[in-house]
Amino acid sequence: MKRAQLLGIGIAGIAGLAAFVGMQSLVRQPPPKLIVKETVNSTQVLVAQTNIGLGTSAAESNFIWQEWPKNAVSPSFITSELRPNAMRELRGSIARASILKGEPITERKLISAGKGGVLAAILPAGMRAISTRITDQTAVGKMILPNDHVDVILTQRKRDKNGGEQHVSDTLFRNIRVLAIGTQLEAKEEQNNVQGNVATLELTSQQSELLALANAMGEISLALRSIADINADKNLDNVKKKKPQDSTSISILRYGVKRRAYGVN
Repeated sequence: MKRAQLLGIGIAGIAGLAAFVGMQSLVRQPPPKLIVKETVNSTQVLVAQTNIGLGTSAAESNFIWQEWPKNAVSPSFITSELRPNAMRELRGSIARASILKGEPITERKLISAGKGGVLAAILPAGMRAISTRITDQTAVGKMILPNDHVDVILTQRKRDKNGGEQHVSDTLFRNIRVLAIGTQLEAKEEQNNVQGNVATLELTSQQSELLALANAMGEISLALRSIADINADKNLDNVKKKKPQDSTSISILRYGVKRRAYGVN
């Protein structure tokens, strides 16, 4: 066979192989993606662009408008249709609860600057915030965190009929919410304890008076409650203040039965 014929056959073979490879790549090419655009009846809702911690002063950069289906918009949500300048209006507001990234913003989660402090903002109506000193021994090694629930115990020394001294303890309140330890209102993620020498508790007005008196009478201890008991009936241990003529003593009533009377004299 002549050299020219061999060269022609080689070229034809190479061309055929190239055509075969090209066809294979076309056959194996994935089909084009079909993109279907569906128009949804939506509106823009104001959400948190970043996490906003309890007591944090919010900036405009903490907010963002996000598309939201209209049938899923709560009346408490802030929409661009009703409040287009909401980001500017809410600048400087203080978070009265932790707000997570992507969570819709509502008026109840923020308090405007100049309308009271953070602690006053998170207190439920009719409740009071009052503090008591704590130590490692009286506060479970200071492992009590904000928003935990505790029992409040009073321990004091009393003289018996023979002139000797004895220590007595009684539970003043049960299932009381801890608002803060020191100046910290919220436990950080994976935090096991909070350093501080004062615990601020959420009490009624009457309970606040009793705790102030108990602080002068003896030592206050906090007993940490289980999370499972947080919703327990708080009325199982009613504490009432009796007003005797000398107004220097109080009586603790449990289940309507008088247990022990204390006096500051």
